[in-house]
Amino acid sequence: MAGPRITVMGSFITDLVFRADRLPAWGETLFGAGFHLGPGGKGSNQAVAAARLGARVAFVSKLGRDAFAELARRTWAAEGVDARFVSESADGPTGAATIVVNERSGDNAIVVVPGAGLQLTVAEVEAARPAIAGAAVFVTQLETPVDTVRHALRLARDLGIRTILNPAPAVPLPDDVFPLCDYLTPNESETAMLVGSRVECVADAERAAGLLLQRGAGAVIVTLGAQGALVRTAAVTRHLPAMDAGRVVDTTGAGDAFNGGLAVGLAEGRDVVAAARLGCAAAAICVTRPGTAPAMPARAEVDALLSRSGP
Repeated sequence: MAGPRITVMGSFITDLVFRADRLPAWGETLFGAGFHLGPGGKGSNQAVAAARLGARVAFVSKLGRDAFAELARRTWAAEGVDARFVSESADGPTGAATIVVNERSGDNAIVVVPGAGLQLTVAEVEAARPAIAGAAVFVTQLETPVDTVRHALRLARDLGIRTILNPAPAVPLPDDVFPLCDYLTPNESETAMLVGSRVECVADAERAAGLLLQRGAGAVIVTLGAQGALVRTAAVTRHLPAMDAGRVVDTTGAGDAFNGGLAVGLAEGRDVVAAARLGCAAAAICVTRPGTAPAMPARAEVDALLSRSGP
């Protein structure tokens, strides 16, 4: 049976991943323990995650005209992601990121340059209207311009399509964006930026999610890393503990795996808690592997972990 349709808008970023015991200080040169170059970008990662979980995925983005763009198109072709609505910039490079991964803990620090992704226009979103109209769920993030994101969310809502905004990386959002989000999925630091106070525990997340609901979001799911996720709607508040899929190797793609899983769960008709559990399972498996898009799990792996983890 064909999977549900999901449309994702966002960036493609080429990840240049360095593994080291610590970050270098300014002016310091530090020997690393490993290097990997691969496909990434929040939007592209979430598209790949959803495709591996069984969805039929269309992607809306913008690339440069360079070797990194060729990597992007090869990645989407291999994963079965529909890239017909990906445009090209005449002068902007394809996005790139330097990711330093702590060799011992798997934690990461990232410098990202979205490049052509920051040139994605409202007109290019309008050109992708057929892909948005045909989706069960529309997903986007903040590695494209906020005005473009707002237009895309409003378009999806006008078409009757449920929306997910993953507000990453953290940037200030206009008040009129929140009511366009059926599901808002910040992590701890993004939540802290949006509400103006620290989020360090489940109770903090519950309080902050309540504030974001008051600003108009339909549901808020705060991802909490090793503490799992906090789901809050007007009717439901539920803490979902993190699942154990093995030793943590690299946390870089965890949020993208979660959002891909959440979107698939919602598109399949699951309620928000069950969909978030699917996202938690995808994230738990993702962090046991290096990289971002290449680390996204297959559906059979996620279903097996959900079965082992119980209700």
